Amino acid sequence: MKRRTALKKMGLTAGFFAATPTVISLLQSCKSDIKTWTPEFLSIDQGTVLTNLADIILPKTETPSATELNIPQFIDKYIKDVFDDDDQLEFKSSFSNIISILKPNKESRIEDIPQEAYKTLLDKYMLVIGEIDEEKEMDPESLKMATSEFLNSIKNLCIKAYITNEAIGENVLAYDPIPSAYYCGDLQELTGGKSWSL
Repeated sequence: MKRRTALKKMGLTAGFFAATPTVISLLQSCKSDIKTWTPEFLSIDQGTVLTNLADIILPKTETPSATELNIPQFIDKYIKDVFDDDDQLEFKSSFSNIISILKPNKESRIEDIPQEAYKTLLDKYMLVIGEIDEEKEMDPESLKMATSEFLNSIKNLCIKAYITNEAIGENVLAYDPIPSAYYCGDLQELTGGKSWSL
């Protein structure tokens, strides 16, 4: 089935990146301020959408937000440097689709779209009722990524980049740079309930 092949391919590229030294160095190289950031691969509007989505997916709590850790910059670089040409075109096309959903009319500026519109978008397309994706039901043979699949790919990239980030690994997760002993015991007892850093 064509759809399964497309999903498998996108899952391998978008949802599950390995934390290789190259990917980690790519993540750590993203140091620019989000206000002055110009995307390398995505358009300015697509970068704005990515930034807003990332901050809704990973908002500031007792831990930093996605934009504080430069996650949108990393995703932009990751798409540019790691994705093949077909996947890059698929992501650009999917971003254009998201922008057309968010903008009530063509004259609207993407910067003027309120956070509530992004939350509504995520609620509508990511909370699939009864495991049925209406967009895929209408055209089951389509190789094009459904809106829900695209948004889940963005979510997966955000989360993987976040937990691989040096600041999260050293300051939020349990961190032992040079383990001197094999730890065996209750996670609550050993780390206060924190997961181990990668």
